[in-house]
Amino acid sequence: MRIISLDEVSRKEILDQLLKRSPNHYGQYLDTVAEIVERVRREGDAALFEYTNRFDCPEIDASNIQVTESEIKEAYEKVDQKLLMIIRKALKNIRAYHERQKRCSWFDTTPEGTMLGQKVTPLQAAGVYVPGGKAVYPSSVLMNLVPARIAGVERIIMATPCNSQGKVNPAVLVAAKEAGADEIYKMGGAQAVAAMAFGTESVPKVDKITGPGNIFVALAKKAVSGYVSIDSIAGPSEILVLADETANPEYVAADLLSQAEHDELASAILVTTSRRLAEQVSEEIDKFVKKLSRKEIIQKSLDNYGYLLVADSEEAAMETVNLIASEHLEIMTKNPFEDMMKVKNAGAIFLGENSSEPLGDYFAGPNHILPTNGTARFFSPVSVDDFVKKSSIIYYSREALQKVHEDIEYFAENEQLTAHANSIRVRFQKPEIDLPPVRRKGWSGTVKQRKPGRRTDQWRNAREGVQELISHRCVGRDGAEL
Repeated sequence: MRIISLDEVSRKEILDQLLKRSPNHYGQYLDTVAEIVERVRREGDAALFEYTNRFDCPEIDASNIQVTESEIKEAYEKVDQKLLMIIRKALKNIRAYHERQKRCSWFDTTPEGTMLGQKVTPLQAAGVYVPGGKAVYPSSVLMNLVPARIAGVERIIMATPCNSQGKVNPAVLVAAKEAGADEIYKMGGAQAVAAMAFGTESVPKVDKITGPGNIFVALAKKAVSGYVSIDSIAGPSEILVLADETANPEYVAADLLSQAEHDELASAILVTTSRRLAEQVSEEIDKFVKKLSRKEIIQKSLDNYGYLLVADSEEAAMETVNLIASEHLEIMTKNPFEDMMKVKNAGAIFLGENSSEPLGDYFAGPNHILPTNGTARFFSPVSVDDFVKKSSIIYYSREALQKVHEDIEYFAENEQLTAHANSIRVRFQKPEIDLPPVRRKGWSGTVKQRKPGRRTDQWRNAREGVQELISHRCVGRDGAEL
């Protein structure tokens, strides 16, 4: 594996090379994906089944695109029982981690007669995509479904490709059932993304689509973004290991290869200040590659996007780490916790030699659907936040508005938005024709006048309503308080 001394020129060349893996650099596929998405949008099932029959199974139609309960039962009979036990253990960890991400609505009232707040509402429908091309990923099923379920999404559908016989891998189906999918559809690729985004006669429309996939899936998610929400536009997998002379070269090599085996576009990078470590890691990689089952894929990945980078200082090494903004970052240094605090950009950070990246892929609890291709600079891992939306809440009593109405009117007029100003002003203008005085309990003078400073029934009701909202601000989809 190539060893490169880091300087400004080499760093720029490497960054440019890595960015070629981004979905933004696959223009040759754009027309194909655009055609698939548009046809599914216009033609619905007809286009969906045409593409599914062509790419996956020629027998899929409206009668069998949705996985049945009998198929799920059959999957439980076929799945390895030890794997099922491990899936349930992993689910426990993943749920516990994501439970801590839940957000609650909040409301703040004042004696002056105002209430401001934020109402958190689960999405009504979410679509999760689980790839099924070069490998099978029941772990991605768990990572997609658990945060959506914890968020309280009303309807969660899952799309995953079937094989040429119309069957979905048993482990994928079992994982989906365990994690709480409401519906599972045998469809993959750009056509599956479009079906969930726009809806067809057989597939419901969703509000958000999450999950990784190949270049066609990534470009389709990009194409439908705006019609629905998406998590991010994922590219090929990647790992960066930041290590010093104290690191075990065998561990570093093994961890780099754990991502290189995903596909030929995966990236595996070591950043270190020790040339001796880089040389040792290169030797260990050569040993491992000879005996790993996916060595052809691994070798192509390493040839194209594998680097052992030697920096002349710890500062230069950390600067490179933050510029690359890797999906997975492992820190194997003397002080990994101290070094972690200097990291600005990374999808997931693994600390110490015993926190290997596959720990996060399968078992620890944090989500493994992460930003790639440098997008960790502004994207985050999939979380409960992806499956909720937030609404601002504003309430002002008349007395509260009266204290500030002139400021609002002046602000609006300064922006030459006179209708905005009028919308406030009209509430405090006297009517052109005065009405005769009407005496009511709690009122004095005409109907347009009130005793100053008196709190209204409406305000009292609002405060009581806020207390009710606060007491039930974290309620799940089944009505149970979370």
